[in-house]
Amino acid sequence: MNFRQLEAYNAVMISGSTVRAAELMGITQPAVSRLIAELENATRFPLFDRVRGRLVPPPEGQLFFRDVESSFKGLDRLRTSAANIRDYGAGTLKVASLAAGGAVLVPEAIRHFRERHPKVRITFHITWSAAIRNGITDGLYDLGLAADEADRSGVDSQLFGNFPALVAMPPDHPLARHQRITPQLLHRQPLIGLVPEDRARQRFDHVMAEAGAETFYVIETPSAGTVCSLALSGDAVGITNPMVIPAFRDTELIFRPFDPSVMFRAYLLYPANRQKSQLVRDFTGCLFELRNRFKAFTSRE
Repeated sequence: MNFRQLEAYNAVMISGSTVRAAELMGITQPAVSRLIAELENATRFPLFDRVRGRLVPPPEGQLFFRDVESSFKGLDRLRTSAANIRDYGAGTLKVASLAAGGAVLVPEAIRHFRERHPKVRITFHITWSAAIRNGITDGLYDLGLAADEADRSGVDSQLFGNFPALVAMPPDHPLARHQRITPQLLHRQPLIGLVPEDRARQRFDHVMAEAGAETFYVIETPSAGTVCSLALSGDAVGITNPMVIPAFRDTELIFRPFDPSVMFRAYLLYPANRQKSQLVRDFTGCLFELRNRFKAFTSRE
């Protein structure tokens, strides 16, 4: 029993005759008859009865065709799967991002990506940078956007960008009249900051200490977006990642650059020692395209 014999049998069953089966297979009618005869020899029971010039499957043939039909449906699914892999990569994409990137940048990249790959199913998680790295190593994510405090051992990484810290404040805050905010202006100023383990927070604290300016944190939070929300409604100013600026473009919140610059660094993480699929490469391209537009937008703030 071989595939060609089963293909001929399936063609006869769905077409009703060896002549039409030959047309479907692109071979001669005698060749189809020979393949059916060989398959009957292999099964050791008749696959068709000849009734008034028609091929009619007996009960044994009908039972056998159920499994053959199921096998060919499985083959059709394999063909579909191959087409999806060829055209859309694996057909699914699992993405994770830190909260700052998950506010606007990554969702916008997903929108652009789906315009090109509308049939791809996307899973998107916003979580801690450490959880993103662990998810990459555990196979939960195909790529992740994480801050530089994430351990990059055991994964492939690519620098996504350096983003200079901004100071967020309401428009009526006394510091709003300054075009740039220095450590001296923030000395003992009520601050909203990221949590102490954040690398950008650590760099900011180091710059403040070197300048002899004392930090006075009244609120700490892991989310740059929360920093901005709190700064908008209170008397404290927030030290924040500029990736969240587009989420606040329709609010009264204003942003001022901090001088000297303190960078928020973000990395793209991928599973180690694995060639990137076409989907991953395309989505990475969308992220970098949006990053460049984003930098142009934030530079005007």
